[in-house]
Amino acid sequence: KYRENMAYDKSTDTYTCANNQQLYVTRNYTRTSQTGYQSQVTVYECEDCTGCPLKEKCTKAKGNRQLHVAKEFLAYRETAQENILTEAGTLYRMNRSIQVEGTFGVLKEDYQLKKFRTRGTGNVRNELLILAFGYNLNKIHTKIQADRLDHYYHPLKTA
Repeated sequence: KYRENMAYDKSTDTYTCANNQQLYVTRNYTRTSQTGYQSQVTVYECEDCTGCPLKEKCTKAKGNRQLHVAKEFLAYRETAQENILTEAGTLYRMNRSIQVEGTFGVLKEDYQLKKFRTRGTGNVRNELLILAFGYNLNKIHTKIQADRLDHYYHPLKTA
């Protein structure tokens, strides 16, 4: 049903569905997200899904199966996947999972944040931003007092 379950042939720029039907490029268009980010999307379509025994499992469309693919996004996703699977990426993920849990624990327990005191998306965002500033100021103050400003969990990257 999903793109990941279809074989992709880079040389012909086609996908192959579970019924061995080819999905060819039919058009390209620009999609704009709610945040204003624009991405190029390639639409692949099967030539004929009439009588396909797998159509109900493959698509809900009345016509042929279509696949909308943002190739640039997939390239970024692949790069990110490669980065997080490296040894350094694994260390960063382990460290981040510990840090984030601790942050929420401090906000909930030490700052007594049980619920937001404001209503509305903008107000809640601003309240959380102020809490984050306070948390970070408290964290850097503690590091200054303990003379630990030059200590890092992992070595810094050099450019």
